[in-house]
This record gives sequence, structure tokens and C-alpha cells, in this order.
Amino acid sequence: MSQVPHQKLPLILASASPRRRELLAGLEMPFTVSSPDIDETPWPGELPASFALRMAQEKAAAVLRGRDAGEPVTVIAADTIVVLGSHILGKPTSPHDAVATLRLLSGRTHVVMTGLCIWRRDAAGQRLIGDAVSTRVTFRVLRDEEIHHYVASGEPMDKAGSYAIQGGAAGMVDHIDGSYSNVVGLPMEAVTRWLDILG
Repeated sequence: MSQVPHQKLPLILASASPRRRELLAGLEMPFTVSSPDIDETPWPGELPASFALRMAQEKAAAVLRGRDAGEPVTVIAADTIVVLGSHILGKPTSPHDAVATLRLLSGRTHVVMTGLCIWRRDAAGQRLIGDAVSTRVTFRVLRDEEIHHYVASGEPMDKAGSYAIQGGAAGMVDHIDGSYSNVVGLPMEAVTRWLDILG
């Protein structure tokens, strides 16, 4: 049986993030979106990179479980975390928490880490590529009033690390070392490279 050409396979983004949708749309490949519901609690002692990659793999696996077993499909799944030292800074639980997080990041360098998983299933079998992609982000020293103003906008409330580099926090960043799209939520350099490998 001849292998199904990669571009003909259904492509699914396992994320409800509008930022990831916008980034993936830049490839001009048709795709659908599925947002799996998984437990996103880190295991005791789990390292940040291991946690991010596990989350991506579990999201991809959850999407595949919802499809017919023999259906050819490619699933892209990602999970982005912010790490300061060895601590994972998740989404804020309150405006007070967001303010505290941004104070922690002020004037310091942190790591934005995306666990990325691309899982392809076709007539040739199943193949998976996964890894954690990291970008170092350095914030300038932030004034307390600008932190409060930014938090009052509401933007930080559903963002890992309490900020969006493509939004109101753009001016807070002094410099980055690595992939910009990774900080947004989907490292497109890795996505395009891995799709090419799988295809």
C-alpha cells in the first residue's frame, strides 16, 4: 500500500490557544482544532522540561484516542511553561498573584519552555517526535505602577508567567535568546522542521 502523502493527512492542533492557531495558520496548511481535557498537575519532583513534554504528549494521545484507530492523522500538541530558576510559574490564580509573579520576573532572566509533540499515524504506522524547546527571556526592571496597570488590563490572567510577549508585555522585555514564536506558545522553527522529517 502506498503511503499517504503528508499534506493529505488530517492535521489537528491539540490546543484551544488562539495564539497557537495564528502561528500554525502561517504555514497555510488546513488544520482543525481539538482541545483535550487533561490533568495538568506536575508530579512531585518532576523537572520542568519533563513536565512540559509530558503535557504535550498527553494532549496528543488524548486527541488520538478520540479518533478512529485506523484513521491517518497528524497531531500537533504543545504546552508552554515559564520557569524561574527551578520553579514553574503557571497561570496566575488572581490579580494579586499576577502582580507578585511580574515582580519576580522584573530585571531577571527566565526560561520559556514549550513541550512540543508531533504524532503522526498513517499506513506506515505511528511516529512521534517530541522535545522541550527553550527560550531565555530577560525583563528590564519594571516599575510597580506599570505592573499594576498591565495586570488591570486583564491580559495576564490566562497566561503562563502572567504575561504575553505579543501583547502588552512587549515593552517589558529587554531581550530574548532563542525562538520568539516559542515564547508566544508554539516554536514554529521546530514545527516546520519536524513536519518535514515526518513527511
